[in-house]
Amino acid sequence: MKADIHPEYHEITVVMTDGSTFTTRSTYGAPGDTLRLDIDPKSHPAWTGVQRMLDSGGQVGKFNNKFGFMSGLKV
Repeated sequence: MKADIHPEYHEITVVMTDGSTFTTRSTYGAPGDTLRLDIDPKSHPAWTGVQRMLDSGGQVGKFNNKFGFMSGLKV
């Protein structure tokens, strides 16, 4: 294998949406970092059958501000 081309693989802590945590190995962040999940297998609509609106960082609001004027237009 070539030297210095592979990402560093280290342990991180993953925090699920319900607050439970587990340790895994990943290339995410730095050793000892914490990865907080917005959605996980316990809360994902594909596995729970429950629909929920997830607006991370106001993306829906940004879209509506940018293209809201088009809602009344007819094609």
